[in-house]
Amino acid sequence: QVQLVESGGGLVQAGDSLRLSCAASGRTFSRYTLAWFRQGPGAAREFVAAITWNTGNTYYTDTTKGRFTISRSNAGNTMYLQMNSLKPEDTAVYYCAATSSPYSEYYYSRGSYGDWGQGTQVTVSS
Repeated sequence: QVQLVESGGGLVQAGDSLRLSCAASGRTFSRYTLAWFRQGPGAAREFVAAITWNTGNTYYTDTTKGRFTISRSNAGNTMYLQMNSLKPEDTAVYYCAATSSPYSEYYYSRGSYGDWGQGTQVTVSS
């Protein structure tokens, strides 16, 4: 099992940047893929980005690629989401999640992840 704790959310204006952090711990999380999901008001939880911990391979959606960057710090066991050029539609609770699946085609699906953090609120004002 992997324990995940998000931080870094807040209230920003459109066009601003924000960096989220996810502190990971657990006996074997280095074999996992960690991801960011988000859930806006009245919306389903959607995939944002993922990173495979031991290889550093990254995965994005067309919505976030180019504006968001996922990374990880091996030394600190922390995953990051750098968000630039934020838009009001990026307003959501952002969650980090972990999966042990080795199949990248499953990384985009919420159901592939068994461990979740508590979420951090990001609000972008226009």
